[in-house]
Amino acid sequence: MMAANRKEFTGRHMAMVFVGGFGIVIAVNLVMASFAVGGFHGVVVENSYVASQNFNTWLDAAEKSRALGWDVQAERRGDGRLMLTTEGVPAGAAITAELRRPIGAKDFASLTFAPAGEGRWLSIETVAEGRWTMRMAIAAAGQDWAGESELK
Repeated sequence: MMAANRKEFTGRHMAMVFVGGFGIVIAVNLVMASFAVGGFHGVVVENSYVASQNFNTWLDAAEKSRALGWDVQAERRGDGRLMLTTEGVPAGAAITAELRRPIGAKDFASLTFAPAGEGRWLSIETVAEGRWTMRMAIAAAGQDWAGESELK
């Protein structure tokens, strides 16, 4: 008969089930915490309350940028420099950009641009391959414009 071969489920067995179950939960939590810490690239804002007080000011600045009607398209050249093609940006503008990696490596870069004629601007510095988030700033004719784009 089969019933005679059954072993009794004891407190020791239950303790092993609990220890094994909690061991799995703790191991998963440690792995997930290490992923979270490894993917953290710093503070976005120092004080979220103070940043919230500036939110409407940031929205107003974005609306003023849109109202200017300036447009910027970025393209990476083979030599690692960026070419910006602009529309509506006055001659003599000063263009700068801050780049950061959206995920993974903690890379940052700052770029300045020199006019290349016909609404085009060429970065003086080179940019490493890969994906970047680029925040551009243009100052021209007493007006300021800010924009953001993805660089792949």
